[in-house]
Amino acid sequence: MNKASLNISIRWFYLTLGVIAMLFAGVLYAWSILKSPLALEFGWSASELALNFTLAMSFFCIGGLLGATLSKRAGSRIALMTAGILSAAGFILTAFLQNASIEMLYLSYGVLAGLGIGIAYNVLISTVSAWFPDKKGLCSGCMMMGFGASALILGNAVNILFKSTLGWRNTYIILGIAICFILFVASLLLQKPGSQVVLPQANSNKKKKTENFDSKDYTSTQMLRRPSFWMAFVCISFLAAVGSSVISFAKDLALSVNASETLAVSLVGVLSVCNGLGRILTGSLFDSIGRRKTMICANILTICAAAVTLLAVFIGSLPLCIAGLCLTGISYGACPTITAAFTSSFFGMKYFSTNMALMTFTVMAGSFIATASNKILEITGGYTATFAMLLSLTFVALILNLFIRKP
Repeated sequence: MNKASLNISIRWFYLTLGVIAMLFAGVLYAWSILKSPLALEFGWSASELALNFTLAMSFFCIGGLLGATLSKRAGSRIALMTAGILSAAGFILTAFLQNASIEMLYLSYGVLAGLGIGIAYNVLISTVSAWFPDKKGLCSGCMMMGFGASALILGNAVNILFKSTLGWRNTYIILGIAICFILFVASLLLQKPGSQVVLPQANSNKKKKTENFDSKDYTSTQMLRRPSFWMAFVCISFLAAVGSSVISFAKDLALSVNASETLAVSLVGVLSVCNGLGRILTGSLFDSIGRRKTMICANILTICAAAVTLLAVFIGSLPLCIAGLCLTGISYGACPTITAAFTSSFFGMKYFSTNMALMTFTVMAGSFIATASNKILEITGGYTATFAMLLSLTFVALILNLFIRKP
């Protein structure tokens, strides 16, 4: 096998390893399953547990920034090892909670696990993607699908282990050790292609829809001064809030419309798989119809997701709830793709890394709205008011979407 063929072969091995690592890291999104024994053991309310998910998503975003910095200064190996240690510490410390205050959960799972998985997410994506300059969509799609499928695969496994003789504490310990082990293996085997590696390049003749204004590189400071940035930030935050809210109570939502325990757990996984699918579909749509139309389509899809789910809980329909969860997953998956597309097309590629990191904080904003959603749920005792609020936010997002103009 010649050197060029070897380069082609090893990158597929790296992609496979990356998908497996993302599969374990993605268990963070199975919170609606992972929180169940904590609510029973300690009696914490839905809003208190929802805030933990918000913190996890917030520190996931911060971890992304830290991962980029750590990888640049110390290398991807150290960054992934750090991610493994932090993630394991978060899950294992959660397992040892004894009559603890909710703040200890926030520190262990919300801060440590969220931070560790955020670092891993950033480093895995950037390292593996470097091997696929010709297949960026395929590479990112596979990685995101691995991350999204975690709630289906590991979520079901965790639910089974919770009910076994192992119990929830040992299950949390096993999860922490498994995530750490996988990330350590990835840290030892994954590496970015060196300057001597020759990889296939993207076809520059592909026709792409572009914005109808001259591109310009904006620094982060310049970007933050543009109304277009803030309009898009609020718009995407509101769209992401629907997915963040549903992820935080997906299992309970399904149970509320008479789904069985097994089906409810499976639907959490289906939601995450649709999340990954939405990222692939949105990327393809962006290549076909451009950034503006893609953002509007994603917005309309999110409106449909919130409306269908609202109708499902209002009339108690399980089929409609399943449809709503699928639509929510796809629409939530669209958010990272349109975030990247908007940032690069409006503010250029020269400062893209930092600009993109700032725009990714829409995940954090959406998570705080998810906390408010759970508070409304706790106060009203039903999902109708919660989804009415989320639906109203998607219409506000559409208005902002329509008025976004060149910077």
